[in-house]
Amino acid sequence: MKAVRFFGHKDVRVVDDMEIPKPSGEEVLLKIGGAGVCHSDLHIIDEGTVSGSVFTLGHENAGWIEEIGSDVKGYKKGDAVLVYGPWGCGHCKPCQQSKENYCDHQSEMAYGGGLGLNGGMAEYMLVPSSRLLVPIYDLDPVIAAPLTDAALTPYSAIKRSLDKLMADEYVVVIGVGGLGHVALQILREISGAEIIACDVTEDKLAFARELGASYTINSKDADAAEQIKKITGIKKAKVVLDFVGATSTIELGTKVVSLDGDLTIVGLGGGHYQYNMSGLPFGVSMTNPYWGSRVELMEVVGLARQKKIHIEIEKYKLDQANEVYDRLREGKIKGRAVLIP
Repeated sequence: MKAVRFFGHKDVRVVDDMEIPKPSGEEVLLKIGGAGVCHSDLHIIDEGTVSGSVFTLGHENAGWIEEIGSDVKGYKKGDAVLVYGPWGCGHCKPCQQSKENYCDHQSEMAYGGGLGLNGGMAEYMLVPSSRLLVPIYDLDPVIAAPLTDAALTPYSAIKRSLDKLMADEYVVVIGVGGLGHVALQILREISGAEIIACDVTEDKLAFARELGASYTINSKDADAAEQIKKITGIKKAKVVLDFVGATSTIELGTKVVSLDGDLTIVGLGGGHYQYNMSGLPFGVSMTNPYWGSRVELMEVVGLARQKKIHIEIEKYKLDQANEVYDRLREGKIKGRAVLIP
């Protein structure tokens, strides 16, 4: 079978001589419908954040069950499913709560398929356990694949602050990319707060307005923080969601988050923040959430089936993987790219 393989630093190749795996026990073989291309892949490819053996890329995966192991119950050939991305031990307390993204043994294991173990940028993918599957019913796997990260990650981050996202408050979204553009839709559907979106290009800001942002600010502007505070008034924004994570965006967030607010840094931009007592308003919670739970992915599927969220996608063939990664580096992907076998 054909697959997109990571061989080491900046070495990604499309091969066509992979053997189709045979499932046993709790394993499930999927025929892949689509695999999302995430900016996290570039951290693996360009920066070596995941080291070890050669593996198939792709951690946003959806498809149809092709074959099941002898111990699998409740699934059959042809069922359309998502693959939950973070793979934990399955036994510790967080895993039992469906929060495998915070597995107690995370430091001892690969993060999941496409993140040290074989992922879904291939014609077929072997999933180690049926517990990692989430049914998508009537959704198209090609469109649904990015839900596993591009929707789940912002959904989980937003749920952390849902009690603060009331109709008399403001929320700032920094970065209207693969995750940020979905965050705007989720905020529009499940929160009452007024949305302020920030990005560095006019096309992204126009896109944000289409998706429900009441205000848009170019975060490159030297007075971006002042522009935001002019909108919010003295109380500032109760929640700031940073989907970039660069030093400049973290600093912007600290300037506009309110007393007792939430500053949530989702983006992996490698930014730094030097803490000092007067640098943050009192009561601010600064967090860096990772992905989301399996139950939350089920809830995301519900939002998608009700057509309350939609991921803007660009479709490509597996053979175009390196071309897509170049476009991602250059910021030329609108929404999410999906590789289709």
